[in-house]
Amino acid sequence: MSGALTLAKYSIGVGDRFAHQARAQLRACQMAAEQGVEVVPVWNKSNREHTIIGSTPAAARAAADEAVKALGWTKPYYVDADHINLNTLDRFVEACDFFTIDVADWIGRPCENQALQSFLNTHAELLGELRVPGVAHPFRIERGFLEQVGRKYFAAVQEAGRIFRRIEDQKGKGRFITEVSMDETDSPQTPAELLIILVAVAAEGIPIQTLAPKFTGRFDKGVDYVGDVAKFSEEFSDDVAVIAFAVRRYGLAGNLKLSVHSGSDKFSLYGSIHRVLENFDAGVHLKTAGTTWLEELIGLAEAGGAGLELAKEIYAQAYAQREALCAPYAAVINIDPACLPAPELVKRWSAEQFVAALRHDPACPAYNPNVRQLLHVGFKVAANMGARYLDLLGANEASIAKNVTGNLFVRHLKPVFIG
Repeated sequence: MSGALTLAKYSIGVGDRFAHQARAQLRACQMAAEQGVEVVPVWNKSNREHTIIGSTPAAARAAADEAVKALGWTKPYYVDADHINLNTLDRFVEACDFFTIDVADWIGRPCENQALQSFLNTHAELLGELRVPGVAHPFRIERGFLEQVGRKYFAAVQEAGRIFRRIEDQKGKGRFITEVSMDETDSPQTPAELLIILVAVAAEGIPIQTLAPKFTGRFDKGVDYVGDVAKFSEEFSDDVAVIAFAVRRYGLAGNLKLSVHSGSDKFSLYGSIHRVLENFDAGVHLKTAGTTWLEELIGLAEAGGAGLELAKEIYAQAYAQREALCAPYAAVINIDPACLPAPELVKRWSAEQFVAALRHDPACPAYNPNVRQLLHVGFKVAANMGARYLDLLGANEASIAKNVTGNLFVRHLKPVFIG
């Protein structure tokens, strides 16, 4: 369709829990543009986050629009209905133009056998030895493996199709970006499985522009990657090669690219990701999610005074409520309660001590990933403070914006997209 929305080669998903940092986030994208690299911002916020904060998709759209106008941004930008399904979709339709369709819960569900068998018979070309340019070793796909993968993912792809068509019925053809997410599941998809999934997506007629698989290793919220970096690098490279192959062979969108969810602060992977993108001349969508909220806390603490006291109070409440706060994120955090300092100790910390514990600087002896992860999921505490928290964001805007922009540009955009 002429004029259909097309996601740029490089894009970054920027979460903004309290909708106060859109300007600071956009400024980081401007700084990348000033160095000759276009990275399109996508403001993402899930239904769960809206529910906890008490916000609406319309408010997320308004914050993005205001930042774009204030900073004179003339390049594309989007607002993402993050991790939506059929039950949560409708409230996002009007405000959003990017939809992350989450079908992880449908992985492994029974599917209609006749439809699956028809798909398998139609794609016998996948059987045997299959060479994908850019992948060192050929895939050897037997009928049993093809059927096994089909039974695991076919229902999920069909559900993605139902959700996509519901969005299209309401938004219109070509008026939104489609991402399919399969990352929040138990086991990673191999490159061969990814290829079969992409063939199923093409058969379902979903014009995806990004796909979020589950990669090898742990992608915990707000902290560095845990796993074999060399293995991830090989897998990521093979996945990029598979996408390029599927685009050529099955007519998927030419700009289709990987989406790295919980990609914030995966510093040990950024060099590898950048090299793979250069090798294949490929794009990527990097989701940074809740690190902006942590930079708000760092900015408050650095400002001292009431800001520091509130940051300490938020930690104390998060510590007391840690089991309830952590439960929804159990699969993507790894906190050792024994390594969490007691609130009585934190109350005596200076601004420098609080910031050193929270800021993700592995070279700093005082950095505490357990504190960082607890506060990452502890935004509900600040949400419950209402105007008290929001007023301090406004009062300490300069300190916070410096941290938000610096973190996003120096530690994320530069290593991934600029090098």
